Amino acid sequence: MSQSVPQSFATLDDFRAALAALSGPSDAARAGAAERNGQLTKPPGALGRLEDLAIWYAAWRGDPRPAITMPQVIVFAGNHGVTAQGVSAFPAAVTEQMVLNFRAGGAAINQLSKAAGARMDVHALSLDRPTADFTESPAMSEAELAEALSVGWDAVDPQADLLVTGEMGIGNTTAAAAVANALYGGAAEDWVGRGTGVDDHGLALKARVVSAGVALHGGKGDGIEVLRRLGGRELAAMAGAMARARSLRIPVILDGFICCAAAACLEAASAGALDHAVAGHVSAESAHGALLERLGKAPLLSLGMRLGEGSGAALAIPVLKGAVACLSGMATFAEAGVSDG
Repeated sequence: MSQSVPQSFATLDDFRAALAALSGPSDAARAGAAERNGQLTKPPGALGRLEDLAIWYAAWRGDPRPAITMPQVIVFAGNHGVTAQGVSAFPAAVTEQMVLNFRAGGAAINQLSKAAGARMDVHALSLDRPTADFTESPAMSEAELAEALSVGWDAVDPQADLLVTGEMGIGNTTAAAAVANALYGGAAEDWVGRGTGVDDHGLALKARVVSAGVALHGGKGDGIEVLRRLGGRELAAMAGAMARARSLRIPVILDGFICCAAAACLEAASAGALDHAVAGHVSAESAHGALLERLGKAPLLSLGMRLGEGSGAALAIPVLKGAVACLSGMATFAEAGVSDG
C-alpha cells in the first residue's frame, strides 16, 4: 500500500501533479473479496448494496478480507469574506465559537464520531484572516490555497483506514453554491439553499451574490482554480485531505453539500479523483442531491440532516463497518458446513 510522506505544496502545480499521480485500487483484492462474497452463507445479493460497498472497500485497502478499526474524522474551519454581503443568519464570530465547542467535545460531530469509534481532529485555518469577498476578487491567492490544501493533506493520519471530512465556516454554503454553479452551470438559484436558516429575502440575496461571483470568476481554469476563486480555506483543506487519503488508499465517506462541493473541485481537476469516495448521506440543503447526481454518488442515508461538520458522513461509518464486517466475518458455506445448493 502506498505510504507517501506528508508534504506541503509550494505551488498549485505541485498539488495538480500529486493529483495526477494518484494510484487506483487493487484488482487482486477486489477479485478476492468478490470471490469470498460469493461463498458466504447467504443467498446471492441478499445483503444488497452492502456487498458492493464491502468489495469496493476491500479493493481500496488492498485486502480481500479487511477490517475497519481506525476511522478518522477531521473538521476544518475557515471564515469567508463574502459574509460582508449579509449571506448568513449568523455572524462570522460563530465559527471560532464552534471550534471551541468541537475542541471541548460539545458538538454533534463529537458525539457521532465517538459513537462510530472514530478519532476526531479539528483544524482552524486563519480564522482571524477571512478569505476575500469573491464578488470583488478571488477568494484566495495561489499561496493561500496551496497552504490550505497542505493543511488538509497533512491532517490525515497515515494509519487511518477510513476518512470523513467535515467543516465549519459561516458563509460556506454560499461559497459551495458558487463553486457548484461555476463547475456545473445553470442559474445561481439552482444551487443556493437556506444554509444556517436564512429567510426568503436572504435566499434571494445569496443567489445574487453567487451569480455575481460566478460572473466574475466562472470559466477560468480547472477545478482547482474554481476552488481558489470561489471557495474557502476549509473547503480547500477538505479537498487536500481527500486527495491525501487517495494517495494512501484510504476510503472516504463524503458529507453534505459543502464537502461535496470541495470534492467536486478534485473531480473537475482530475477525472476519477473521487473513485475512493462514497456519499454518506443526502442532506436537506436543497442542491445537495443535484450535486451528488453530477458526481455519480448514491447516498447511503437520507435523514433530513443539514448540519455539516461531517455529521451525516460520520453517521454512515457504521453502515460501512457493517458491510465490511459481513464480508470478512461471515462464514463461507464450506466453513459452516452448509450446503449451498
